[in-house]
Amino acid sequence: MISAQDALRRLQEGNAHFVSGDVNHDAQHYRVRREQLVAGQEPFAIVVGCSDSRVPVETVFDQGLGDLFVIRIAGNVISHTQLGSIEFAATRFGARLVVVLGHTGCGAVEAAFATLQQGTEPGSENLRLLFDTIRPSVECALECAAGRDKDALLDLVGRENVRRSVDVIRNSPGILQRLVEHDGLVVAGAEYSLATGKVEFL
Repeated sequence: MISAQDALRRLQEGNAHFVSGDVNHDAQHYRVRREQLVAGQEPFAIVVGCSDSRVPVETVFDQGLGDLFVIRIAGNVISHTQLGSIEFAATRFGARLVVVLGHTGCGAVEAAFATLQQGTEPGSENLRLLFDTIRPSVECALECAAGRDKDALLDLVGRENVRRSVDVIRNSPGILQRLVEHDGLVVAGAEYSLATGKVEFL
């Protein structure tokens, strides 16, 4: 098990490799690692990311098979099932870093924003649940940054949505709260830029 600080450094270095195009993993790596991982896994970090196809988590951090425990959901929102998955990885594999990874141009954020602004109804109850989870971030951005243009507001919503997800994880009673307070678990927020490929930790 590596510390949260070492895990964070590893992610930052991996993203720098990705941005520069100097990536470390090739076909041979995957063949060897696949064979090594049959017996078990030891991911060094947990990442809650958006399902957006443009943000493949292992790729943007230049990590290989078995390195990251990745949970993906549209809008990188947190529900009980995501919390259970984080608890599982933190207790089973000893990972001490959780990163909530949002990104620019998030379609779920844009859809939740449009639904609230236009007063329209989502197409289903499932979409309503998703948008309702993002809604407080939209309301916060509209209240704190009234008068800004739409793109600026969407940027604010995306970052606020990441921060709220981080807070939900940090303050989850029971296992996660205990790990944060007593066992070195760190929960960090980050945003991936679609334009540059760079991950900025918030």
